[in-house]
Amino acid sequence: MIWQELSLVLMDDPGMARVHEAHLGAHRPTDVISFVYPPMPGTDAGHTGEVLVNVERAANEGPKHQGASEELALYIAHGCQHLIGAEDHTPLLRARMRRVERRWLRKAAAAGLITPLALRPA
Repeated sequence: MIWQELSLVLMDDPGMARVHEAHLGAHRPTDVISFVYPPMPGTDAGHTGEVLVNVERAANEGPKHQGASEELALYIAHGCQHLIGAEDHTPLLRARMRRVERRWLRKAAAAGLITPLALRPA
C-alpha cells in the first residue's frame, strides 16, 4: 500500500465518544480510532490515513504508566498499526501489536522524538 498522507487528529473524551458511537456503535470514548481512505479514482495518489487520538485519555492514563507523552505516543503507534492492517481482537494479536508499538517507541525515544508534553489531567 502506498501512502500519500497521514492526518493526526487530537480529541477529548466527548469528541472521541461521538466518533466511536457513529462509526463503531460503542457508546463510550476510546483511546484511538483509525481510518484508511483509498486514493481518489483516476489519480496516482496513495492512500490517506487518519488517526484520531484521545489526548484527554492519555493525560489521565499516562501517569499510571510511563507518562502522558509516552501514552500519547503509544496511542499514535497503535493507530498506525491499525492503518497497516494489524488487528487486536484476540490476546495473541494484542500482544503482537504491543511488541511492535514498544519497539517503535524505543526507536522514537532514541531519536529524541518522545519528550514530555506537560499534559495534565482535567
